[in-house]
Amino acid sequence: MTRWRYFGRRLVLSIPILIFGTTATFWILRMGPIDPAAAIIGPDGDQQAYQRIRDQLGLDEPLWQQYIDFMTGLFTGNLGQSWVLNPGTDAGVMIAQYAPRTIWLGFWSVLIALFIGIPLGFYAGLNSNSWSDYVASFGGIVWRAMPNFWLAVILVSLLSQSQQLFGFNWQGWLVQTDIVTPPSLSNLQNPTNLLAAIKATLPAAVVLGSSSMGNEMRIGRTAVLETINSNYVEAAKAKGVPGRTLVWKHVFRNALVPLVPIITGEAFLLIGGSVLVETVFAINGLGYLFFQATINGDLPLVGSLMFIFILLVVGLNIVQDLLYTLIDPRVGYEGGGA
Repeated sequence: MTRWRYFGRRLVLSIPILIFGTTATFWILRMGPIDPAAAIIGPDGDQQAYQRIRDQLGLDEPLWQQYIDFMTGLFTGNLGQSWVLNPGTDAGVMIAQYAPRTIWLGFWSVLIALFIGIPLGFYAGLNSNSWSDYVASFGGIVWRAMPNFWLAVILVSLLSQSQQLFGFNWQGWLVQTDIVTPPSLSNLQNPTNLLAAIKATLPAAVVLGSSSMGNEMRIGRTAVLETINSNYVEAAKAKGVPGRTLVWKHVFRNALVPLVPIITGEAFLLIGGSVLVETVFAINGLGYLFFQATINGDLPLVGSLMFIFILLVVGLNIVQDLLYTLIDPRVGYEGGGA
């Protein structure tokens, strides 16, 4: 099996995974304790109003009919309308309103983890058992061990006292610029707005990317050490391959292979696991929207967000397989991709 046949096979296998995940979402929502009709009428509603709302929402239809409508709507792009949070508003419109904030936060979180964690890990691996290795490894362990909620609270406390501690009012600057997250890409074309949006998101991005940064540093260091001690690297040294070429062509490229699933897997965790960080830093993105929709019983909105999260997971797995295909030429041969 060639590399590209392997990738095509993985692409096809993602379809039943998507269907299974969406089906599981439907049954969890319908069979779970969430009662949207009760959430809509509130504690003072009577039984007749409760039953009327259930009829209007189609909750008394057979489950198989609800399932067909649910699946058909999601896979044709009809995400339905919000029932509770913003009745009558398309779920897609609400998701599009909140998504840029989470995407912006996730982008910088992933960027921090990639461009700090991996280089530090590679540097520590190339300089193993040195003071720089000890310092980098200790820092990675500390960052990996710190809980996100603890780091978020500490950072917010420091920034709220920035005037006394650092002589600069961070919170006042954010209120003055009135930019917390970019509402649109056109708003970022202005350098001032771009700088303000980065500065407003940076503390939350540091918190969200901290654990991934430490994990990628640790895995990167181990991968470099294993690659350096491999037979083909020793053979390249014996042939007189220059050190720079040896590092870039043989060590780094092969050390990236075990990092691929770490990077793609943590990208979803960074974006999907931002509920707490968004709440602490007042960045109301998809994590905040998902939490509010869940506790208020807004089933169409919860189902739509779960569908997007499942698409994200499947898409990241496809990206992971593509990176495997491009980085490692052995993928797909001798049963390696089965």
